Amino acid sequence: VQLQASGGGLVQAGESLRLSCTASGRILRIDDLGWYRQAPGKQRDLVALMSSSGSTTYADSVKGRFTISRDNAKNTVYLQMNSLKPGDTAVYYCHAKGLVYMEYGSMVASGEDFWGKGTQVTVFS
Repeated sequence: VQLQASGGGLVQAGESLRLSCTASGRILRIDDLGWYRQAPGKQRDLVALMSSSGSTTYADSVKGRFTISRDNAKNTVYLQMNSLKPGDTAVYYCHAKGLVYMEYGSMVASGEDFWGKGTQVTVFS
């Protein structure tokens, strides 16, 4: 199972970006899909999370500006980021947990955390 994120970039404050992350492999189910971010010298923090049932969790700093969504048929999670601020500058990582997938002909139910490689978002004023 691999996670591949895309959509980062360099934007001016107030502009928008949309991140995408697709999980590849013989995946049958993903419970939680989400996004974390890590700014230089800081810890990695949750940005947004969506469960398989559609419930969402957002960091207070992004509520009202960011929207998470997912396409379960494509094992893809999106993060629409509007009204970006310089404080949003960070490497954004997609995350998946609660996977059920096929490996070597057997079904695996994993509690492991899966991470994408990260995509840089830079917002200048």
